[in-house]
Amino acid sequence: MSETPELPSPEHTAPAGVPDEIVDAVGKVTEALETCERARGHLYSFHQLTGSADIALGEAVQALRDAGRDDVAERIERDLLGRNVIEGRWTFQIVEDYDDGYWSLFREIEREVRDTLTDGRRHIYEARMKQRERTDGERGHEATPAELPGEGR
Repeated sequence: MSETPELPSPEHTAPAGVPDEIVDAVGKVTEALETCERARGHLYSFHQLTGSADIALGEAVQALRDAGRDDVAERIERDLLGRNVIEGRWTFQIVEDYDDGYWSLFREIEREVRDTLTDGRRHIYEARMKQRERTDGERGHEATPAELPGEGR
């Protein structure tokens, strides 16, 4: 082990005078945003999967017509193919509303919280956790990437 412990980079430390309770609270706001980001990814999956299902359904309609079953194809084409998934909306409109409203506001507020309370610094809570849990001086436990041996940074 080194005599002087390795420290996180300054952008991952709390500004002077910021108490642990603020770091914890800001960390929770950021964690909530990260969960929102995951939800957004699922929404895009929903969008793409629903679109793929609609395309496959169109192919099924054509296959039914080719097989002489226009009656069945007609019902699918009339009532389901290209249908709104939510009243008045296809999935792209849901994604746009989510992005332009909730998600954009969430990102804006999380940024404001960090700017106001921790000078905009990100992941201070996680950097503190890393500092507590890593083994100082051991390979694979470096505080920052710049401390990797032989990297010459």
